Amino acid sequence: MSVIIKFFVAQEDEAAAAVIERGPDGVFESLTCGNFDIEEALIEWESIFTGRRFEVLVAADEPRVVADPGEGEGPMVLAASAPLQDALTAADQPRLAEVSHLWVRERAAEGETFDQELATQLLEELAHLARTAGGRHARLYCWTA
Repeated sequence: MSVIIKFFVAQEDEAAAAVIERGPDGVFESLTCGNFDIEEALIEWESIFTGRRFEVLVAADEPRVVADPGEGEGPMVLAASAPLQDALTAADQPRLAEVSHLWVRERAAEGETFDQELATQLLEELAHLARTAGGRHARLYCWTA
């Protein structure tokens, strides 16, 4: 499980990977959250937004790993998929609330508890960051340690 999660916007994979050691603070605009399995969350969010099955996304190697020098043991940078970034960019507040509700319910079925209000706020802030990325012709990334 991740301890620190920071979503950020970068122009390309190389620039995103360059923050692997210290994270994106001070380099890129970022959003900090934490203490959940971010790889699983990215897949679940995309699945809920797009209707693609979780298993199909896993088989497609989503989320894409941009940098992982410790092979899962230490900081890593992931790229949010284009479909997820597009869905976040296009989502209005009711859709974000719906997705967060479905995600919280999905996590509850697995024995995890998330505050519904915080989950909705996270997706709203992430959608704002995705819109920022789209406006700059950039990508949405995630650093975790």
